Amino acid sequence: MISMPPGTRVWIAAGVTDLRKGMDGLAGLVETALGERPFSGDVFAFRGKRGDLVKLLWWSGDGMNLYVKRLERGRFVWPQATSGVVHLTHAQLSMLLEGIDWRRPVRTWQPERAA
Repeated sequence: MISMPPGTRVWIAAGVTDLRKGMDGLAGLVETALGERPFSGDVFAFRGKRGDLVKLLWWSGDGMNLYVKRLERGRFVWPQATSGVVHLTHAQLSMLLEGIDWRRPVRTWQPERAA
């Protein structure tokens, strides 16, 4: 994925989105449904009904970017709410795009002592 500048916020649109929409339609949803500005430089994530397709909308400063990913197996983990927005960290977004449950990541090992 293209690296985003520091300070870029990541928002997930809760619920299901009609992913037949393109850049303009999703930008309209950002303004009307989420109450945010699509040209702010933040990343906005939308998931379709089946759960295996996600679209990210991002204004990079000189143009609108639309990133689309479809999982061949599994589903993207999404908030249970039917409306609203959820804020993610960049690490959580990376996990989401890999099909990992970003809500409860578990470390496999923790150090017990320094020496």
